[in-house]
Amino acid sequence: MHLLNRLVVAAIPAIPRPMVRYFAGRYIAGETVQDAVNTVRALNAEGVCATLDVLGEDITRRDEAETSREQSNGVLRTIAREKLDSNLSIKLTSLGLKLDRQLCTENVREILKVASDLNIFVRFDMEDSTCTSETIAIFRTLHGEFPNTGIVLQAYMRRSADDVLALLGDRPNFRLCKGIYKERKEIAFQSREEVQQNFTRLLDMMLKRNAYVGIATHDTVLVDAAEEFIRTMGLRKDQYEFQMLLGVRPELRKRLVREGHRVRLYVPFGEHWYGYSTRRFKENPEVAGYVVKALFMRNK
Repeated sequence: MHLLNRLVVAAIPAIPRPMVRYFAGRYIAGETVQDAVNTVRALNAEGVCATLDVLGEDITRRDEAETSREQSNGVLRTIAREKLDSNLSIKLTSLGLKLDRQLCTENVREILKVASDLNIFVRFDMEDSTCTSETIAIFRTLHGEFPNTGIVLQAYMRRSADDVLALLGDRPNFRLCKGIYKERKEIAFQSREEVQQNFTRLLDMMLKRNAYVGIATHDTVLVDAAEEFIRTMGLRKDQYEFQMLLGVRPELRKRLVREGHRVRLYVPFGEHWYGYSTRRFKENPEVAGYVVKALFMRNK
């Protein structure tokens, strides 16, 4: 099946956009804010929290960065108005990181002002390795002014243990994930086992130092390891949460909710669904395998 998955990934550019949209519908809320609201309401009814993300990154013009800023502010106001159990995730490249660092910092500050007024948490997403240092620097610059914020660290990055130690003094709220961008072996661990080992090492470091952690994984090995940490450390339910992607392993999500864990789903939406969806298929060939399986199931 692995070979078939890769063949499907290679064929993605030739797949009609409507077909990609059909299968991507499992992983994105839709194109509009109302689509996102409907998805989050359904999740909240299941006892699941959310974090909303307006799709779009690597913009090339200042006006695009300003548009992205206003979209995020609109999402914050919608969360408050609709009384959703959700926070906001932001990608700094969509706010001008690769154009001008000061421009990006000011765009993020404007978002955080709105979030602070509405008492909504904002998560700084992590992108590829070219953005890591600047993302952390901007987070540290603004976290003191806006403490209701958090950051993502990626377990496959070799530098992440040092980043944990450097950030702990700021008492941040972490999201710990494996990492999805393709990186050189000098920068990132390559094997699944190495990434799993570093994930558990980083999680142990964070939890032992009383950091709040969003444990972001669909990997049963890592979920089991996290649950063991939670038991042995005697953590309360308000000291951590599990995080997952919309549409991925719903049976695991439901089990964690039944067991009384707080679970938060990453809910992306927006007009830029195609780039996000095809990147997900390419970064995780197993998702492409789900597409093929769904086609056969549909045709039975």
